Amino acid sequence: MQTGQTADIPGTARGWTVTIAALGINMLIGILYSWSIIQRAMVVNWGWSNTEASLPYTLCIATFALTMIFAGRAQDRYGPRPVALLGSIMFGGGLIGSAFAPAPALMMVTFGIACGIGIGLCFSAATPAAIKWFDPGRKGFVTGVVVAGVGLSPIYTAPLTEALLRAYTIEQTFLVLGIIALAGLLLLSLVLANPPARHENAGTDVTADPRVIITDIPWREMIRTRTFIILWSSYLLSAAGGLMLVGHLAGIAIVQAQWEAGFVLVVILAIFNTLGRLAGGYISDRSGPVSALLLMFMIQAVNIFLFTFYRSVPALMAGSAIAGFAYGSLLALFPAATAGYFGLRNLGVNYGIIFTGWGAAGIVGPIIGGAAADITGSYNLSYIISAVMLLGGAVIVNQLRKTG
Repeated sequence: MQTGQTADIPGTARGWTVTIAALGINMLIGILYSWSIIQRAMVVNWGWSNTEASLPYTLCIATFALTMIFAGRAQDRYGPRPVALLGSIMFGGGLIGSAFAPAPALMMVTFGIACGIGIGLCFSAATPAAIKWFDPGRKGFVTGVVVAGVGLSPIYTAPLTEALLRAYTIEQTFLVLGIIALAGLLLLSLVLANPPARHENAGTDVTADPRVIITDIPWREMIRTRTFIILWSSYLLSAAGGLMLVGHLAGIAIVQAQWEAGFVLVVILAIFNTLGRLAGGYISDRSGPVSALLLMFMIQAVNIFLFTFYRSVPALMAGSAIAGFAYGSLLALFPAATAGYFGLRNLGVNYGIIFTGWGAAGIVGPIIGGAAADITGSYNLSYIISAVMLLGGAVIVNQLRKTG
């Protein structure tokens, strides 16, 4: 039995209230994308190595992705509110606990595991809760609005974290961020609700894609399908390049343009990441997820390859904007594709499983970037590898056109 249901009609004020709450939740858990600022402080102030300071971030991504599987199933069974409330406690508590974890091993537990679980619980509850209120023609756009919160987050969390670190210690910064996140997430989680059961299957059609399956498919059947393999593997191949850039933009600015203000590239990428999430959902509604995915894969492949030639600040800014837009679109397109091919009833657990492709990319991408820089002294090799992976993803996802 699902909790928090009302008798409102999908798409009305109640649906938009849930959508705004889901957007707010994602804006609060998006601090993950500002980790590089905290990481720098740990290296400078605590004397941690770059590897030690990056371990909590890497573990958080992996835990986030794995939690999505179980959290999605819980959301499908119990509804979004209790799942999000538990996630709020885990994420806020993890940040607060990090204030008392001045050692890599402890930080991996508090931030890497606790915060990762919290992000997975909150994210898995927010997106399905919102899109279930709307008809098929608007689900892509609504998905884009909700996941845009994660993209918007660094726009305020980056300067906030920087300001806190300048005024206070790292421990105090974690404490303040944790209190803000805990209070905000608990309040917003109370707003989440599923629509009445009769509305959840208002349709799973995805515009302009006549081959999309319209039957609700449980996860055990989904993972046996060719479509699942295609979506999962293309998610891994396409997201790795974007996550590589997210984790290394500051270093790229120094190596390629001798520019110390690399945080500006992070903000630019975050802004266009948000726009991409919104545009991705809109494009999906009009052209179908397969066409939209192919377009973004090709744009990102060309752009990442051209990063080998971006040697000036304006060029890096333009490249970061394009990379952010293309990467952000994926976070709206893959949930829409999952809903379109496998239905809405089991969307939480189904997308949670497909989302592990992103989690794998979060490990592969940054490792490729770091290893390439360590071995060659530049990021050129990582750009070439990322571009090839994206082209491979395009070839794979194009097979969906042949999947009936």
